[in-house]
Parts: sequence; structure tokens; C-alpha cells
Amino acid sequence: MSNSRNPYLSVVVTSRNDNHGGDMLKRMRMFVRALIHQCNAYKLPCELIMVEWNPIKGEKLLKEVLPSATEQDYLSIRYILVPNELHHTLAFSQQLPLFQMIAKNVGIRRATADFVLCTNVDIIFSNELFARLAKRDLKENCFYRANRCDIPATIDENWTVQEQLEFSRKNILKRNGKNHLYPNFSGEHGFLQKYFVFIPLLRVLSRVKALYATSAVDRLNTLDKDACGDFTLMSKQNWMDIEGYPELEVYSLHIDSMGVIAAEALGMKQVIFKPWECTYHIEHSNGWEFKTHLERVMFYTNKPVVDWWAIREAGVDLIQHKKKFGINKPTWGFADKDLQEIS
Repeated sequence: MSNSRNPYLSVVVTSRNDNHGGDMLKRMRMFVRALIHQCNAYKLPCELIMVEWNPIKGEKLLKEVLPSATEQDYLSIRYILVPNELHHTLAFSQQLPLFQMIAKNVGIRRATADFVLCTNVDIIFSNELFARLAKRDLKENCFYRANRCDIPATIDENWTVQEQLEFSRKNILKRNGKNHLYPNFSGEHGFLQKYFVFIPLLRVLSRVKALYATSAVDRLNTLDKDACGDFTLMSKQNWMDIEGYPELEVYSLHIDSMGVIAAEALGMKQVIFKPWECTYHIEHSNGWEFKTHLERVMFYTNKPVVDWWAIREAGVDLIQHKKKFGINKPTWGFADKDLQEIS
């Protein structure tokens, strides 16, 4: 029975029932259904913590519209509600209906497993990634990253999970993230990474580069920050050590990167899973990655965001001096609030 097993992994996500992105409800249903299926297939006890932020009055709660887990499943699901009145205590609450990283902090603080994965509700894990997690060999003082592979929104939620995974594997539109063999080489070396014949050369160059490129800037550049909001995993204790994500009351862009920067600054080891141990991200109409350059310019004028170069400079300082961002209060994640939970 799911409620009698101690979860090995807490999976933390956030959302609300307003169909943001055009077909969010469809994507959420596929995410939950696939997670139930894979937990059972790999016999990995997990808990899904769904932080329902600022729920829409008059609309059904997520528990009422998403698949349910049974007591026979290896997945248990907890819904934690952050009410409207709490949302409206934050700056820019009128412009931003959901503060993604603060919401994930709510889940991190309340996770019961030894390891906590922060991800998103429009993700499906590859079987290879789930098999990797099912080895149960995650380590303290490591933070784990997985590539995100964007797939077409034409994926059919009426297919079986195996059919959805096969479609995803065959229809990757774009890969986000670093290769585990040469993490200190980035996108500007795309020509070398494109051709298989150059991979041995890249591996050698990567090892040589690691010998002399050891400054704080080099370490920051080696971090796998691309789409890290879709998969960042570390122990619950390590999340507590870095004090979760910085609770900046702005749009979530770049704040996910601050989480991996904080982990690196405190000396945790980055582990990047193999390319096939990836997540599949279901494309949607208002995704940041799919905007034109002009739309991205307009994006900045419509939402309050933190500047990446300011984060980068702060990150270099953190890594150099082995310190935390120090932004959050001790009660980060609304730890001092008694939030409603539906299990």
C-alpha cells in the first residue's frame, strides 16, 4: 500500500487549474498518469507534492481533475494549497498569478523523502531516467541534472504511457542541457558536439580544460543551468542547506539557475545524467523557448524579472567565497504557515 511505504523520492511541482499555456490540464494529466505508471513499473516509492498556488475561486481544485493514485500504487499524492490571501501578500501579485519557485519551496519544506526533485507539470520522464532513479543510489552533497527534450504538443493523452514515451523518444524537437561527458563545453561548440566523430576529442579536451579552468567563473560556466527548473534533484538536507530557491517576488526566469549556483557554492558535486536519461517536455504555445526575439523583448516589458547578468556576477562571488545568497528568511517556503493539505 502506498501510504505504508516510506517514499525514496519527493517530486515537487506547482500549478493551478486555469489551463495556462493553452492545454495545461492535458499536460498535467499526462504527467501524473505517467508518474503513477513508472513508480509502479520500477517499484520506486515516491510522493508527488503538488503545490496548488492561488487557486481560482469557483474552479475545481487540481485533486478533482487530475488522476488519483490508489493505495496499491507506489506513488502517493499530496496537494498543498497556498490560498489567495497569502498570494496577495507578495509584490506583483496582480501581474503574476503564480510564484513558481516560492511555491516549490513550499513543497521542499514539507517533503518527507530523503531526496527531493523539483520539476514541472508538463514533463514526462524517460524510462531510462526512471530506471536510473530506481537504483536508489543517490548521494548526499550531490545535485543531479537531466537534459530536457522538447516534444510536439500533438502527443495524444489517450495513448498508453508506453506509446507516449515511444512518441517522445522519436520526436525530439530540441535538447536542452549539457552532455555529461564534457560539461565545460557549451553551446558555442555546437559544431563539435553535432558530429559523433568529435566526441572522443571533446572528452579529452574537457578533461584537459578541467585541469586549468578552475576559477569561480569557470565553475559557474560548467553548471548545467539550461532548463534546470525542469529537473533539479538533491537531498532534502542539501535543499535545506542552500535554503531552497531565493524567494524573489518576480517572474521565475533565472531563479532556477540560482538553485544550482547555490549548491555549487557550498561545494556540492554536479552530476549530469546521460542524454537518454532525460525528461520530455511537452511544447506549449506560450513557452519561453518558443518565442521570437521580438516577443522576448516584449516579454521583459510585461513581467518583472531579475537580470541574468546580475545573477551571474552574484553567483561568481558566491562560488569564490563559498557562501549562500542569504536572501530568504528562516521561514522560507511559508514554513510558519499552516497550509491546507489534501492527500
